[in-house]
Amino acid sequence: MSDGEPLGIIAGNRLFPQVFAREARRAGVRRLVAVAFEGETDPAIGPLVDRVEWLKLGQLDRLIQAFKTNGVRKVVMVGQIAPKNLFAHLRLDLRMTLLLARLKRRNAETIFGAIGEELAKDGLELVPHAPFLARILPEPGVLTRRTPDAAERAAFQFGWPIAKEIARLDIGQTVVVKEGTVLAVEAFEGTDACLRRGGTLGKGGAIAVKVTKPNQDLRFDIPCIGLETIAILREAGIRAMAIEARRTLLLAREELLAAANDHGIAIEALDDQGLLHTQ
Repeated sequence: MSDGEPLGIIAGNRLFPQVFAREARRAGVRRLVAVAFEGETDPAIGPLVDRVEWLKLGQLDRLIQAFKTNGVRKVVMVGQIAPKNLFAHLRLDLRMTLLLARLKRRNAETIFGAIGEELAKDGLELVPHAPFLARILPEPGVLTRRTPDAAERAAFQFGWPIAKEIARLDIGQTVVVKEGTVLAVEAFEGTDACLRRGGTLGKGGAIAVKVTKPNQDLRFDIPCIGLETIAILREAGIRAMAIEARRTLLLAREELLAAANDHGIAIEALDDQGLLHTQ
């Protein structure tokens, strides 16, 4: 991006839009314009950007016009949209209605990809957010004070190819395993529910693995874990978690790792082949 060029943010829910805005500033972006969604986006995004436009979900044409009016040419998509809202056909404008009508498959990836195509029709480019986030994307290695033990690392190696396969099939990106048994596979309900379900079945001592999809489109989809993830791991009795290095975002990294250390939870970032990098 050239100096002074504004960057547009399509801001979903939870903490990610706020984290992104701060990191984009650190990366040198001078002007940020956010489109936020009523009932989804945290209003805390407001003070972190230069301008915020509030819309209802499904108002695609207004979203595009908001960016064009503010001189935006490059746009990032950050934060989740609750699946129940993403697939609820409420308050859709004509442009969004026509977009959905032409999709044979309606999942987050196809919908967001189609939105990217609509942006391009109006001269807007949907760009990856990862280049702005290099500071908080972990390199391979153990991230916590406690190193996973031999049994936990064996469980990582068992769970990794299974997680990669469900990701390839576009089912989910997280599995919970224990002693060579798959306890839970993430599907439409999301990572948090998968962790809770797997932890309940494991009755303590399970481990989790979270990966990216093959050829995952990082313009709008990057795995994230945050403080809430650590709270769920603790609640579910999951003692260790493997994530994919350089492709998993740690929201509030310092606080997240401090919480994991306080509760004795081990987190390790594996490379894209699932290989361990002992330190």
